[in-house]
Order: sequence, then structure tokens, then C-alpha cells
Amino acid sequence: MEANPICLGLLFLIFSSTMAAISNAKTHYHDFVIQATPVKRLCKTHSTITVNGMYPGPTLEVNNGDTLVINVVNRARYNATIHWHGVRQMRTGWADGPEFVTQCPIRPGGSYTYRFTIQGQEGTLWWHAHSSWLRATVYGALIIRPKEGDSYPFPKPRRETPLLLGEWWDANPIDVVRQATRTGAAPNVSDAYTINGQPGDLYNCSSKDTIIVPVDSGETNLLRIINSGLNQQLFFTVANHKLTVVGADASYVKPFTTTVLMLGPGQTTDVLITADQLPARYYIAARAYASAQGAPFDNTTTTAILDYKSAPCPAKDVSVKPVMPNLPAFNDTATATAFSKSFRSPRKALVPTEIDENLFFTVGLGLNNCPIGSSPANCQGPNGTRFTASMNNVSFVLPSSFSLLQAHQQGIPGVFTTDFPGVPPVKFDYTGNVSQSLQQPVPGTKVYKLKYGARVQLVIQGTSIFTAENHPIHLHGYDFYIIAEGFGNFDPNKDTAKFNLVDPPLRNTASVPVGGWSVIRFVADNPGEKIYFLLSLLLISVKLLLLTCVFNKIRGLVDALSLGRPYHLGFGNGFYCGKWSRRIGNFRAATCRSAPLLIPYTRNI
Repeated sequence: MEANPICLGLLFLIFSSTMAAISNAKTHYHDFVIQATPVKRLCKTHSTITVNGMYPGPTLEVNNGDTLVINVVNRARYNATIHWHGVRQMRTGWADGPEFVTQCPIRPGGSYTYRFTIQGQEGTLWWHAHSSWLRATVYGALIIRPKEGDSYPFPKPRRETPLLLGEWWDANPIDVVRQATRTGAAPNVSDAYTINGQPGDLYNCSSKDTIIVPVDSGETNLLRIINSGLNQQLFFTVANHKLTVVGADASYVKPFTTTVLMLGPGQTTDVLITADQLPARYYIAARAYASAQGAPFDNTTTTAILDYKSAPCPAKDVSVKPVMPNLPAFNDTATATAFSKSFRSPRKALVPTEIDENLFFTVGLGLNNCPIGSSPANCQGPNGTRFTASMNNVSFVLPSSFSLLQAHQQGIPGVFTTDFPGVPPVKFDYTGNVSQSLQQPVPGTKVYKLKYGARVQLVIQGTSIFTAENHPIHLHGYDFYIIAEGFGNFDPNKDTAKFNLVDPPLRNTASVPVGGWSVIRFVADNPGEKIYFLLSLLLISVKLLLLTCVFNKIRGLVDALSLGRPYHLGFGNGFYCGKWSRRIGNFRAATCRSAPLLIPYTRNI
């Protein structure tokens, strides 16, 4: 039987194009040194934890298909890990970064090398510490451009500028969260917001270091905006200029034009801005969107300056202030909602239409009664309680001796249980007046198991157990489609009709509306231990975490390792904490050889 020459030709073309893509991909090597650095903000100098002495840290720039190898050395006095926020980590789950989940923390004086490949992602992501509140200052941008030879799906911008929005405490952030954990009260709010690490003109001792974004009249530039703050949703705008949104969370979107953005912690938005105004200086500004009624928040505004190069110079000794934008009110939920509902995928999306796992998670803030005899100093929440947060009435407790990855891979008992409820254990009026009996979550290290390939629908329902607020939710290792969102209690009988199964946006971080709900769908196609967690105000310190394990029957580490050599999975992969010993001790190290389907464990995290 003769081979069809047309088929052979097509196969050759496919093979050639695949090999060309592989040959064009690059491997980028970086050294990150986590260290204390003197940083002066708001008139005071603090010993601030940074990467390579930079705040924010280095910007990583790669192309789709490239590999990153980052050697992290910890010279700080705290344990540390680095999370690559939004990177899919296909079959490199151990490189994801959350401490005691996918790896053990990098101890002071220790080091760890992260290695992973960017696969099928283009746009703006970021990296940050994933240990305690180190993320307040340990973070940076991760820019992913198209593969060499490919182009953006929009006109090429004249220049690109990452703008990282952050929060600054006039104190050691670790002390702030430790105080909240000790007292049970809410953590102190930040003292300033920042753009690329600088508060800007409106704060004391800050004007001379305000970030300047240069622009030529008539040119179109790309702004890559990242909310790298710990707790606060932020409005963002540029005075007198329109912003055309073209991407979010390293996915392209159907372009739309707006004058204001709203970003939850962890979210990124790419916008095109055209310098079509009179040559002058215009403020770039961000301030809080604070949806929790009565909760304290940092009510200040950070600024940078969009500076037209052709703007006339002011007369000597004359100070000309940049044009100030009109920002929404801090509680402008209508503007926040209109913005979030504007996102669409640029083409028909591959949304799962058949569902294997239909989950319903409540999220919110609760109050735990203090045990009898507790010191009032440790019970400074409302009415002598302690703040806590939960999903489906479970408040996650992080392990302290083993990573969850190690515990599952080694079958170590007593580290976690697999009984996280897929629906609320008690149904109630989630956004109404809630009984005090529902205010006390149960602590536990509970996970919910998903089979590999499962098509998942998750309803994320906000609650008013203590107060309703907008909840940012991030899923490690996955993107998901936001198919609907609304206010009040989700009603499957009427709200299903609102599902967008045609062109919903693809995100890695969602913002659940205040007093409302979001519905997301995804396919559990990435073997590994991944995390849902809340990033909203008050919740970081009480560790609201839901762990979702994906159990893979056949595939696992094979595709993540290069061919033809054995691999020892131990400390180098973050597998073993070993009760803080550098020796593996009684643990038997796993060894796998990278040949097709030759895997030591058929269920891999």
C-alpha cells in the first residue's frame, strides 16, 4: 500500500512547523536573591524584604513557549517561596510556589530552583512571594509576548509599560499580619498605595520619585496593569484619556473602550492608550474600591504621570500640576460591575457544556468565639471574638511539617483529609440576615478530589455572615471561564438562563460581586495540587484556602521532564520537608525515568 503523497506532505509540514517552534523557544536563566534592603517611603526608611534589592522586583520578559529557570536564594530572616501567578504549570505543579502546599518553604540561607515552561499563554502575568505577607514587597511583572514570528491581535504598540499597583505599610508587613493573627482583629490597613513602588505626588516625601510614563503625541502604547496589592480592589484611570482593553490575565479579550478599570488583587489588564490630547502632563491614578460596608480601608490615591514629551516647559519657579482625573467613589459598585461584565473572549470559547462536577462554594468572613479563659488581648474581634474566613464553613489550616504535595505523594497520614464538602453543609439565606450560629467556621486541612479530565462547574456564592464584600478568587494552575455573575443568592432555576456559553472571558482570577455570586467552568486537565483562595480584605491573615486535588490515572511527570535520564524527586522539587531536616531521613525518595507512561505513581500532584 503506497503512502498518500498529500498526507505525507501535510505530516512533513506539521512536523517542520513543530520543530521550528521548538527551535525558536528559549530558556531564560535568572537569579533571585531575597534580602533585606533599606527602602524609604513616606519619609521613613524601613528594612524591606526585596528581590535583588529592587522594589518592585525584576520584570521577567519571555515569549510564549519559552522556559524559565529561576534560582531563588533566601538571605532574608523569614521562610519564603515564589508563586508565578497565572502560569498554567502544566505538569510542573511542584514549581507553582505556595508554601506547604506544592513545596516546603525556602528557609533562611537556603535556595531553590524553579523551572517551568510557558505554554499557550500571552499577555501579562506576575510573580510574588507566597509566604505570609512577604508579598507586600516581593513581587514583579511577568511579560509574555507572542512566539517569535507571531504578532499581537491588535496594532503593534509604540512602547509597552508595566504598571504594578501595590500597597505600602509604614511598618513591617510581617509584624502587621502577626499582630492580627495574635489578636484576632482585622489587620491594619495600608498607609499608601503605590505605582511601580512609588506612592506619588499626593503623599508626604514622595513627589520627587513619582513614576513618569513618557509618551509622544499621536502614538499608541500598551499599558500592562497589575494589581499586586495584598487586600484591596482598585479603580484605575488616566486623566482625559480613553483606555482600550485588549487582554486580561494573559488571555486576549474582545476589545472594548472605557475610562476606568477595576482590578481585584492578582488581576491583570492590558490596555491600549493613544496620546491624542493636548501635550501636557496627566495623572495616572488608582484608589480603593471598598465594597465592605463599614470596614476600614486605605482611602488615599496613588499617582504616576503620563508625560507628553512635547508639553511646554513651565516658567522658572512655576509649578504646574498634572491634570487630575475623576475617579469613581470608593463604593461605586455600579462602575465596578459594568467594567467586569464588559469582558468577552475574542472568539467562540471552548466552554465545557457537559458537567461532571457541579460544585457550590460559599465564601465569606466569620467570627469565632474565644475559648473560655482566653485573654482579651487575643480576642479583639467584634464582641470579644476572632475573625476567621471560610469556604463552605471550613477555614483552611495550613500544614506546618509537610507540604501537601509530599503528604499525598508519600501517602503520609494525618496531614489532610479529602472530605471538603462540595456544597454548603447548611443551606441558608446567604446574603440576608444570617444566624449567629452560622458565624463559626470549622478549622481543617480539607481537600476536594477531582478526577483528571473532569468538567467542572463551580458556583462561588458570597455571604453576609459578617459583612458582604467583593471577593477576588484565584485558581492556581488553571484558567477558567466566567460564564455568569449576579447579585443576591444564586438561583439555578432562573440564573442558568444568564449563562454565557458562547464567548465568556477566560481568567485566572475572578472578582465575586459584593453580596452576589459568580459561576465558573473549567476542565481539570492539569495533574497537580491546586488552590482556590481568597485575596480580599481581612482574609489573607486567616488563611482562607480550599485545596483541590486533580487525580491523574495515566499521565503525570513524564511530559515535564526531559528525555533519557532518571530523576530523583526530593528537596530539589520541594517534595520533602522532613520535619525541617535537610536529610530525607526515613522518607523513600521517588525516582522516575522519563519514558512514555513510565511513572512511579499513577496519581500525581
